[in-house]
Amino acid sequence: NLRICIESEMSRSGRSDKSTQEVSPLTSSYKGHRPSVAIRRQRPRAILKSGDCNVLQENRQHQLKFLQDIFTTLVDIQWRVVLLIFALSFLLSWLFFAIMFWLIALTHGDLEDIHLPPMQEANNWNPCVLNIYSFTSCFLYSLESQHTIGYGVRAITEECPEAIFVSCMQAICGVLVQAFMAGIVFAKLTRPKSRCQTLLFSKSALICQRDGELCLMFRVGDMRKSHIIGANIRAQLIHTRVTPEGERIKQYHTELELKMDDCDSNLFLIWPVIVVHKINPHSPLYNLSPFDIVQDQFEILVFLEGTMESTGQSTQARTSYLNTEILWGYRFQDISSFCTENRVYEIDYSKFNEIIPVETPFPHYPPRHSHEEVYQTPSEIYQAISAIVPETPQPVPNPVNLQLNNLDHFMAKFRSHSNYHIFNGSRRPMKSPIDAVSVQSVQSVQSHPGICPV
Repeated sequence: NLRICIESEMSRSGRSDKSTQEVSPLTSSYKGHRPSVAIRRQRPRAILKSGDCNVLQENRQHQLKFLQDIFTTLVDIQWRVVLLIFALSFLLSWLFFAIMFWLIALTHGDLEDIHLPPMQEANNWNPCVLNIYSFTSCFLYSLESQHTIGYGVRAITEECPEAIFVSCMQAICGVLVQAFMAGIVFAKLTRPKSRCQTLLFSKSALICQRDGELCLMFRVGDMRKSHIIGANIRAQLIHTRVTPEGERIKQYHTELELKMDDCDSNLFLIWPVIVVHKINPHSPLYNLSPFDIVQDQFEILVFLEGTMESTGQSTQARTSYLNTEILWGYRFQDISSFCTENRVYEIDYSKFNEIIPVETPFPHYPPRHSHEEVYQTPSEIYQAISAIVPETPQPVPNPVNLQLNNLDHFMAKFRSHSNYHIFNGSRRPMKSPIDAVSVQSVQSVQSHPGICPV
């Protein structure tokens, strides 16, 4: 039955000896390894890959405070709302002053039949505004006056001082409306947020060894020729923390120290660079093994800040990496080359996210978790066993990579131990042929999470 289970697992995953990534013996290194344990529900993302914050603010009081800073409110809202307000602001101003001119003409008697333009010369009548027949004529005069179109048909006279006053007010209000709305549209077009679209972050963060130390690294690039002046990058780790007093902090922020080669976090992005966080004893990631990275729920927020060379405005690009987006045992592919023909460096952005597997030592950290993990396939069972490092390491064959004719030897060795049982996600013995499988206890090593003493 176990043979059938493993055959089914291999056929379902489509893996073979050639396609399966090799896991070396227990104390050796992992090359391009991603623990295939079944993980818990991943942590909800705080910052999306686009850089937008995944936060919805509800039940906010004092909504009128947003109107006190109306310019910022209009710049922040969506384009369709801004364009609607842009059109309505002009239309309402035209209508308002058209009504004012219509009321003035109505009270002065200009709209009476004997005082209409064809009869004005015969009746010796001086109107407030020439060539006004109805409200439509007042609306056209308001439009022509506010934007100084000047068709030359309708014009104000000296007959009505109130009409002269309204005409002056319309000229002032028209300039204010036009300047205000043009400023909002211009501010939205030149927002620093638009500049962030050409600042790139790698899709995944990688962990590999550099200069003898484990490092977390990701790639940053700028596709524009105009540079970001004073670019500075920083990162924060968001995770759940329980204080000694028992307080549970769901969004606990920890700063990650970043460097670029032998420089600090200040970047000069003439080409894509790899930003590195060294996983040393001062790092919050120091005691994480590959299995802990998959099992823990955390998020790494990355912020790139600087001043745009073209406009002088400050900008900030953001992204985040969940624990499921961190790959163990990889490094980034080189994407720069020097063209001898043009005597210039060339950057191939099609390879921006390409990675290659490298030998990365498996850290000898104590287990982080004390509860049962989820191991439901033979390959996951093997990886759980491989995580235990005995004093005298012995290579353990991988059942997924074994030829089926050598599988009986492995299973006979697997059944010969009796101190540990493997549990599924419901924390009950799995109802499958793997229930009878057990692993030898190693007195010198603490039990790995997911392999719990009976």
